Amino acid sequence: MSDAPSYEEAREELIEVVRTLEAGGTTLEESLALWERGEALAKVCQEWLDGARKRLDEAMSAEGAD
Repeated sequence: MSDAPSYEEAREELIEVVRTLEAGGTTLEESLALWERGEALAKVCQEWLDGARKRLDEAMSAEGAD
């Protein structure tokens, strides 16, 4: 994930994308580009959350094995 933004960066940009889409005033082409960017950012956020969940599960499993 070295090329990907941090969770916080992706989340903040995603919030801005949603605000822009909700505000309207963009062309169809701009809206589609924003939607695609939002989908990509949501995927980045989900990957970060999945990784955090995996690490938490591993830590809890290791704790239980002690």
